[in-house]
Amino acid sequence: MPNSSAPQRFPAVEPYASGLLDVGDGNRIYWECSGNPEGRTALVVHGGPGNGGRRGSRTLFDPAKFRIVLFDQRGCGRSVPSAADPETEMAHNTTEHLLADMESLRTHLGVDRWLLYGGSWASTLILAYAQRHPDRVSGIVLAGVTMTRPSEIDWLYHGLRLLLPAEWERFREGVPVAERDRNLVEAYRRLMSNPDPAVREKAARDWCAWEDAVIAHESLGTPGQYSAKPEDARMAMVRICTHYFAHAAWLEDGQLLREAPRLAGIPGILVHGRLDLASPLLTAWELARAWPDADLRVIENSGHTGSPDMESAVLAAIANFTDS
Repeated sequence: MPNSSAPQRFPAVEPYASGLLDVGDGNRIYWECSGNPEGRTALVVHGGPGNGGRRGSRTLFDPAKFRIVLFDQRGCGRSVPSAADPETEMAHNTTEHLLADMESLRTHLGVDRWLLYGGSWASTLILAYAQRHPDRVSGIVLAGVTMTRPSEIDWLYHGLRLLLPAEWERFREGVPVAERDRNLVEAYRRLMSNPDPAVREKAARDWCAWEDAVIAHESLGTPGQYSAKPEDARMAMVRICTHYFAHAAWLEDGQLLREAPRLAGIPGILVHGRLDLASPLLTAWELARAWPDADLRVIENSGHTGSPDMESAVLAAIANFTDS
């Protein structure tokens, strides 16, 4: 029986404003606002990198009390140009560019301070932004915490062979023989830059098959979500993912953990699933220890893609900031 006392999502609302913001280098990022224009501003940051903003995230926020801002990061979703197009220049798509885009959007919308919410890759981007601009952040809610350290990337694309040997071997066989004992992320990045569309399409399918293998056990979440993406969305996501992870997101190793004290005074709630293979709990635990104002909430039955209990915990976390 469903728990009637658990927090519930809010009714879906449509944006009252949207647009494409010119952020330079030929890029325009899609943004939208919904809810109460006079309410507390919350920025929803999507994962991936390259997943595009999930419009359903609006329903996590009370539209009577929040001004809900969503945006698509460079190269994905409704932002243009799309990374699915091999002609799109990736040199202008880095963590530094995304941080600048977030600031440009804040200025464009006339926001003084905002609550930041997101999961997976979004938590890396949110932490980097908040450490750069702590005076612009009123609170943070993270789900499925990552800091995109080299060790985390290595675990996801190499270390997990310990638990998924057959699936990992298929993932490994997706790259040329000469590269199978090297960095698989870099090998896939090169495949996604191949001039042959058939090579790129196969690489994207093989990458998503591995990502789906990692979450296949998450029966309470959304297994199979990567391969189910439309082709253009899948191509953009994999091209962006491999580009970012091959460069360790252009962050120094351990940078976000070392600089966590910069978040002092910013209240944060970290919601993390104990069954998360993609992003093991250690990362969230280490961050909570280093961030003085963070509250870690471990969800026993959730993996990386969530569960009803994870959703309830996220809703409760956001509600924590409704009137603060």
